[in-house]
Amino acid sequence: MLKHGILGLLNYGSMSGYDIMRTFKNSLDFFWTAQTSQIYRELQTLKKKGWVTDQNVVQSGKPDKKLFSITESGKEELNRWLAEEDTGFETRSPIMMKTFFRGEKSIDENIEFFSRIQRSCGEFMSEMSGPPKNISMYEQAVKNPMISMYWKMTIKYGVMYIQTLNEWAGQCIKELEEIKNESTDD
Repeated sequence: MLKHGILGLLNYGSMSGYDIMRTFKNSLDFFWTAQTSQIYRELQTLKKKGWVTDQNVVQSGKPDKKLFSITESGKEELNRWLAEEDTGFETRSPIMMKTFFRGEKSIDENIEFFSRIQRSCGEFMSEMSGPPKNISMYEQAVKNPMISMYWKMTIKYGVMYIQTLNEWAGQCIKELEEIKNESTDD
């Protein structure tokens, strides 16, 4: 999936590995995370497949940089992937797997588990306050409101997902605290 994310970004224009990483952080991070090392490794794989090319750009006063561009066969692969009938609906979730087996832990440990989820949601939302603002910057570069409309849809999904996860974790805490209070009343 990372390869298609990179191809999608390069479809908008040539970028350095750093630009791709920054763009990921500013936009795609709501629903897909990638480490810098993963991006650079994937760029090399894409280059070997002939889906991207690179060009060294000499800069004065700064280190040279390598610009990556999507090739025609890279565009074909991106379009093939976008045309797949599989929606990519994924039900695998480490949080759900851990929740399923939480009966092995104490109520206090489980309250802390769900509290950590809520803290992570809050931290994520704080860090991700930038993407909606960054959309306007990218809109100016692409100059196509139909493209940015889909970007806004993905950000809305990301916000709603994190809000739902946070709300769910809060409900789990409430249920556990009720059980804890009932057992101390006895």
